[in-house]
Amino acid sequence: MSETHPPVSGPNLSRRSLLASASAFAIVAPQAVRGSQANSRISVGLIGSGGRGSYDASIVHADPRAAITALCDKFDDRIEKAKATIKVSNPKTFTDFEKLLADPSIDAVFIATPPFEHPRMLEAAIESGKHVYCEKPMGVDYAGCRRAIAAGRKADPKKCIAVGFQQRYGPVYLEAWKRIQEGQIGPIVNARGSWIAGDPFHRAAYSDPAIEKLRNWFCYPELSGDIIVEQDCHNFDDLHWFLGATPLKAVGYGGAKVRTSMQIMDHLTLSFEWPDGIHVNYEANQLCPPGFTHVGEEFTGTKGVIETSRSRMIHHKSKEEHETIPSKRDITIDAIEAFLGRILSGDVENVVERSAHSTMIAILGRTAIYTGKEVTWKELYGA
Repeated sequence: MSETHPPVSGPNLSRRSLLASASAFAIVAPQAVRGSQANSRISVGLIGSGGRGSYDASIVHADPRAAITALCDKFDDRIEKAKATIKVSNPKTFTDFEKLLADPSIDAVFIATPPFEHPRMLEAAIESGKHVYCEKPMGVDYAGCRRAIAAGRKADPKKCIAVGFQQRYGPVYLEAWKRIQEGQIGPIVNARGSWIAGDPFHRAAYSDPAIEKLRNWFCYPELSGDIIVEQDCHNFDDLHWFLGATPLKAVGYGGAKVRTSMQIMDHLTLSFEWPDGIHVNYEANQLCPPGFTHVGEEFTGTKGVIETSRSRMIHHKSKEEHETIPSKRDITIDAIEAFLGRILSGDVENVVERSAHSTMIAILGRTAIYTGKEVTWKELYGA
């Protein structure tokens, strides 16, 4: 099973450029991985060999500290396409992810399957004792998020359990966070978020209804979580991070205006209330024609405003003074390099719980839209 769409943003990167960026990082003795010979590469398996998984894996394989040694997917054509994208020869191949996890030669796994599979596969990967990088979101419903949290709490504290909320590792986001913590814009009094762009999905026809549904998983909210959970969770993770809390309640609207062939929304708008009376407006759509996007967040303080996105940070200091810091590359590379570096250094992290809470913000918003009512965090989650 595979995630079919490529990264939404970031420059097109060749294998040569990835190697160049990775070469700045020293190869650390990998005793923290499996006590093997010095300078050996971390052996990484990919579960879910579609577009996103192959992209992540190509970054891993281009890094001199690691190698993709195994691929897993239900569909042979995905495996073959992934081999070409990653530029890997003769990897082990699996159609059963449990068999990949049972391979003792594999040190770490990337999970890039459809979102509904994340909780059980994350749980199994943690139980196998491997380092794990699981793509977002943590699940498509509250039960899945609870399962992910429970699994995360049982993880070996020596294993790195990372999640694909890559903004947390992007230099422009880290700089924005630093400036806000230093009080450079004053206390935050308001925030906004948006993911306004074109349609990233292409529905394909298959004769077998079961195969059709699985390979077009993004069309179905029970498999994808709808666009607010599958894609917009990135914005909600940023809001969770910068505002330091989860929201108290949400109300919103959404529907399908242009893309009516799928069972998911193509536009939505929400209003959240965060603690301390901070109100957050959020808007998303997947119906814009090519050439227009507006993806990111805005944090308004009493002394200035900071805009964040994967492409740049803008600090509005006054009417006359605005400072822009552009991203130098796709911040997915920063996230994956951090994951590999933590494995080798032993300075591991486990971010499952915070990532599940970010996913739950998206589920809160989806529930408000689906029910047409104001929904509170407490009534939905009991805490």
